[in-house]
Amino acid sequence: MKKILIIEDDLLISSLVQFRLKKDGYETILVKDGNEGIEAINTSNPDLIITDVMMPFKSGIEIINHAKRNFPDTPIIVLSSLGEEEEVVLEAFHLGVTDFVPKPFNPNELALRVKRALK
Repeated sequence: MKKILIIEDDLLISSLVQFRLKKDGYETILVKDGNEGIEAINTSNPDLIITDVMMPFKSGIEIINHAKRNFPDTPIIVLSSLGEEEEVVLEAFHLGVTDFVPKPFNPNELALRVKRALK
């Protein structure tokens, strides 16, 4: 069973993502801020990371940097509100993220992108 780490500070969004991915048979780990995200990356060895960009304590960019430095082959999908952080999203792609899903998003589309990233 593939393990997916979800790093998202919005409880509604994280619950929606977790529900949809569990329905597809994935194991999910849910954390609500950047510090917990980095700790979970180090301890849980996820097969995929889904992260927001704007979060408490550590930003999505710091999380992506950490993940790519320590686990370069782990795919990362960024969830983010379009417009508010366009430069940050570009920076995330430069760091090597696999995909970007703008908020609000369709859970079925996210599930397809997850499936593709894990191939």
